[in-house]
Amino acid sequence: MDHHKHRIGHKHGEGFSIDFYAYTSKIRHWNPTFKVFLSVLILILCIVLDNPYVSIVVIIAMAYLTIIKGGLPIHEYLSMLTIPIVFILLGTFTIAIDFSKEPIGQYNLYLGFCYVFTSGEKLKEVVFLILKVFAAISALQMMILSTPSSEIIYVLRKAHVPKLIIELMNIIYRYIFILMDVYTKMKNSAESRQGYCDFKTSCYTFGSIASNMLVVSLKKANSYYDAMEARCYDGDLIFWEEDKKIEKIQIVTAAAFIIFLILLWSFTR
Repeated sequence: MDHHKHRIGHKHGEGFSIDFYAYTSKIRHWNPTFKVFLSVLILILCIVLDNPYVSIVVIIAMAYLTIIKGGLPIHEYLSMLTIPIVFILLGTFTIAIDFSKEPIGQYNLYLGFCYVFTSGEKLKEVVFLILKVFAAISALQMMILSTPSSEIIYVLRKAHVPKLIIELMNIIYRYIFILMDVYTKMKNSAESRQGYCDFKTSCYTFGSIASNMLVVSLKKANSYYDAMEARCYDGDLIFWEEDKKIEKIQIVTAAAFIIFLILLWSFTR
């Protein structure tokens, strides 16, 4: 399938879904239980081992699985990571710096009423933290971008996660993209009518869209619930479950990778 020809564009108001990338991934045929278990195990190892070398290897390995094996274009992969990266940088920035009335620390900057300072040790700590968080996110992204949400829910059901949590998770996940699509169409409609021509008009347009979103979301919720009832919804969300076998080479490769991470940690701690 030509990805660019068939992709669901989000620049022109049609919205997009992460599931689109999952359904077109070349590793979608892998067993979902295996992918979820591998992703969660790697995430736990990133947190527990707390080693920058382990984090770097995980980031590279997960990017390889998603981009090379999965066939996702690199610019799409980086685009999906943009929001998490921004949150990581904003969150770690507050750890890297501190304020004082005196010029202390290895690096400081006078702001007129106080000093902003940091140190080499703090910066090193922040870099290691960024790598660890980014590695954990990369592991989850590998799972999300290669496993449709229905298959992830199937795995959670097999793991005996409470039914209420699973159904709420699925409905909320689906509804996020429905609202995003509605918002995008409203925004495009406002832009075509010069709704963002200046700051004052932009604020008014934003307020109007926000108020309309509540009304539209309630209408959408009723419509989709009626559609579910018309399809014999009785309180259980049932998905078609495809049986996918786990190949031995995948188990061996995953086990070797986990062992390599542990050995790398033991030699570099």
